[in-house]
Amino acid sequence: MLFLFSSVMAQKSNEYHLLIGTYSNKDKSNGIYVYKFNTESGTFESVQPVTSSVNASYLAISQDRKNVYAVSEGGGGKGGVNSYSFNPATGALKFINSAPSEGDHPCYVSVDDKKKFVFVGNYSGGNLLSIPLNADGSFRTDVQNIKHQGSSIVKDRQDKPHVHSVVLSPDDRYLLVPDLGADKVFQYRVDVTKPQALSPASQPFTAVKPGGGPRHLTFHPNGKYAYLVLELEAAVMAFDYSDGKLEPKQTITMVAPDFKGKVSAADIHVSPDGKFLYASNRGEANELAIYSIDKAGKLTFVGRQSVLGRIPRNFAIDPTGKFLLTANQDSNDVIVFKRDLKTGLLTPTGKKIQVEKPVCLKFVGIKP
Repeated sequence: MLFLFSSVMAQKSNEYHLLIGTYSNKDKSNGIYVYKFNTESGTFESVQPVTSSVNASYLAISQDRKNVYAVSEGGGGKGGVNSYSFNPATGALKFINSAPSEGDHPCYVSVDDKKKFVFVGNYSGGNLLSIPLNADGSFRTDVQNIKHQGSSIVKDRQDKPHVHSVVLSPDDRYLLVPDLGADKVFQYRVDVTKPQALSPASQPFTAVKPGGGPRHLTFHPNGKYAYLVLELEAAVMAFDYSDGKLEPKQTITMVAPDFKGKVSAADIHVSPDGKFLYASNRGEANELAIYSIDKAGKLTFVGRQSVLGRIPRNFAIDPTGKFLLTANQDSNDVIVFKRDLKTGLLTPTGKKIQVEKPVCLKFVGIKP
């Protein structure tokens, strides 16, 4: 009876682990932080010492919650990707092994639901990797390496391909790869039964407006719509999505009509109920653009919120939808906002997590 009570207590639905990936500080002592976050109060507490990792700028969590994958941008641009075991009850991370990125500046990682492959995107290298996994979540050595080709009109940013994210479709059958340099979203079919999991989809890519700069992509919870943030234009594109195919239907700006400063759009997420979309804008804007989503998947601007810091590289909405947290890279803090579930608007809670150079946030359910 005591064991049953303890198990129930450990599965509190209002508590989640919050993993924070960071850029390294001058002493190279930063890495991955693990906190416990309460979705009723918006409070948090550290649950273990930082796990050392060089420039752990993006994280991915396996569906069974037993593994964490983190890119490591390394020094001078080169780097790799690290595999960790994860205890979803205690939040403990333990390094397993690593794999080279086989390209400069790894910036994004994802893992399929069956935990058969990890996919890595290299920004400066303009390539992506498909890395097979062992049963314990560790990396194997037979890696597939795909190099993109192409360029676009912004000379200092688009002189060559720049893979910026590798996003699995909701059914894990396709990998969508926004390439900032080529101004395209490349589409690959995924077959985890094959040694090389990726092959070009029947629609191999979707082009965007020249100079747009595709960065991150996310799906609506219904799987029928996809949304792409354009870093250079500071805009959001809405698509109809089906069977690996994207059909553009709307582009909407993130920028206020009277804004004259530097823009640099970064991250994009849909609320768990599918009613609102948020996109972060760095540069001199340092804000979130907020949109409502209608039944057809189109966006209507509803407001904007200062992130109360500098360079919101990444943000996350907790699984209950009650809170939104922004990772402000240059002000060294994670700001906690309360979400209005009806309007989508945000209210500062006054709470913040002080962390050096936070750049990625991931929520993980707690279980015994």
